[in-house]
Amino acid sequence: MGIVNINDDSFSGDGTLDLEKALALAVSHLKAGADIIDAGAESARTNRGPISVNQEILRLVPFIKSFHHLIHSLPTPPVESGQLWPPLLSINTWRPEVVGAVLPEGVDLVNDISGLPDSRNAELCARHRCALLIMHTVGLPKIPHTHQHWNDVIGAIDSFFEEKIARAMAAGLPLESIILDPGIDFAKQRKDNLSIYRQLDRFQRFGRPILLPVSRKTVIGEVLGLIDPTDRDAGTVACVVRGTRLGAHIFRVHNVKASVHTLHTLQALI
Repeated sequence: MGIVNINDDSFSGDGTLDLEKALALAVSHLKAGADIIDAGAESARTNRGPISVNQEILRLVPFIKSFHHLIHSLPTPPVESGQLWPPLLSINTWRPEVVGAVLPEGVDLVNDISGLPDSRNAELCARHRCALLIMHTVGLPKIPHTHQHWNDVIGAIDSFFEEKIARAMAAGLPLESIILDPGIDFAKQRKDNLSIYRQLDRFQRFGRPILLPVSRKTVIGEVLGLIDPTDRDAGTVACVVRGTRLGAHIFRVHNVKASVHTLHTLQALI
């Protein structure tokens, strides 16, 4: 899953409000072997205020429309026969008003970082036959939760997934349309994030794909003593390797080529 930030305050400095540059980045990810493009218009950084619903829609809808036209101009597939083609389009958003506006434009996955506090996004995804990612967190996005402490973060995530899957299915979303994300760095401290990397296989019991958002995360910077997120790609690769061994299915990354090469090398070593 290649990341495209249609904003000017991405933590990794790769965001852009220029539609053509955002589309070019998406193409670059696809040519590097990405199977999914994850586009978001609002940074998850908690030291920045939220943008308006209207702003978010105005950034996302033109990208979605242009992306669909763009796919038809690319080779099929651009890298190899094993690449998913046509690629899936994921939209990283959480407010139901935005979800309701973008789904009619053609979206395969809603990457919802809100933790599904109510049933609205699940109902919208069910109505439009779109997959939904459920991410573990506490409270609403854009609010810092740096003082959250867990006695058993793995047990808490396990219970959370059980509750939220039931909520989504009660809203009409079939189980096969649900993806799970343990929420690295969201309302978690270093020890919590490392526990997830060590025990990710605990969540295989739900029988759903697990997305691991590994790319350039704060916990990597803490382990390596690296302040600049762009210096954390080697640590990201290590997390991809660990995630592969423990059953992760999707890796959300900035440097697609490095992750694709890592996965291909691992496959050759089996």
